[in-house]
Amino acid sequence: MPVMHKEQIWRLVADMDSSIEAYCLLCAFCAFMLIQPGMETKAGQAINTLERSLANNTSLGKTLLDGALRRRKAYDYIEKPSVNAVLTSFFAFGCFFGLDKHNTAWFHLREATTLAQTIGMQDEKTYVGADYPESARMRRLFWLLFVTERAYALQKHRPLTLHATIELPSATEEPSTSIAGFLHLVHLYRPFDDTFIGLWNKSRTDCSTLWLAHLQQQLTQALPTALDCTETQAADLRTSQHWLRTIVWQLAITNGFLSSTASDSAMTFTYPIEIAKDLVVVTSQLSQRSMEVHGIGLIEKLFDVACTLIDVMSCVPLESPSSGVSPQVYLNHLVHLISTLRGGDSRYLQLVFTKIRDTLPPHMAASITQPMVPIKAETSPDTPFLHHADSVSENQSSNPSSPYSTPPFMQFYPPS
Repeated sequence: MPVMHKEQIWRLVADMDSSIEAYCLLCAFCAFMLIQPGMETKAGQAINTLERSLANNTSLGKTLLDGALRRRKAYDYIEKPSVNAVLTSFFAFGCFFGLDKHNTAWFHLREATTLAQTIGMQDEKTYVGADYPESARMRRLFWLLFVTERAYALQKHRPLTLHATIELPSATEEPSTSIAGFLHLVHLYRPFDDTFIGLWNKSRTDCSTLWLAHLQQQLTQALPTALDCTETQAADLRTSQHWLRTIVWQLAITNGFLSSTASDSAMTFTYPIEIAKDLVVVTSQLSQRSMEVHGIGLIEKLFDVACTLIDVMSCVPLESPSSGVSPQVYLNHLVHLISTLRGGDSRYLQLVFTKIRDTLPPHMAASITQPMVPIKAETSPDTPFLHHADSVSENQSSNPSSPYSTPPFMQFYPPS
């Protein structure tokens, strides 16, 4: 990871017997790697003296996490914080996010941002004259927290603590597809500041049609047609982009700024159909693995877009589309993604079908099935991926996936 290099991990291993801080960080990091998707432990491969039941990666991850948090009480990381303490709290957040314990996850994310501010990571002066490798790691970690906090604030209606007060990591000084993709992500979430979060959380009301229309335009143009990043990063970037467009549209309708006669399509009642179409186009060219590695973070975004589309289909008279593709086709595709990326027993699949049944007219609800067109061939999710959003078919889908989940944006940090 850009915040956890191989060399650092080996130093932690060497120091873990003599350093409580190193032990806690290593355990929290390993716990996250076990709880996130794609880390499978065979049932017959029990680890030394651990009980056979703990060979399940989630159980083993929870055991490591519990050990890290219990051992952490033995030193005063709050009064004497460090970058490693920030990382330990951040990985604890990732674990609890994956375990669907969101109150505890929020506590540890807030703890990570508080520790980061305590050591001055939000102040550019902190980086002046500092050792470059360490200062570069701190800078990346700050922006990782910045993006994660914004995504979580939108998902769970939380406030912000971090702001864009320091320079971004330099893509020229740190050339890699991971950094390039991450910088795209920062630019995508940067407009969602205290003003927007305050409106989203209903703590302020100074909103306007012009401001929201401008924000929609920013989001539409936020990413280049070709993304020089891994396919895994492209999957999250494109999905997040269209999810954020949905969030802004929801704020617009909540404040009564939409009109069926608006000249800007982003300010009309049917805009979610356009968003769903764009999302279907980009997900249709992505491999199943590149999407499922994001787990619940990506599924929640698909679910939000699908539910918004259902509401529009139930309330707005739909004209025959000029393209010949009806909104039901887009909804079918999203439902299929939700079912395959999380499995048929996913709570999101049950929720979306309940909403379809309770919201749509019977004849329309009966038309929502699962498309059977396979998604494109597998590639490694870390393969550099030149993503062309306008060069794909609209009728592909995906394959079954892992039931595990990962917090937003962890996938931008493959071990180096």
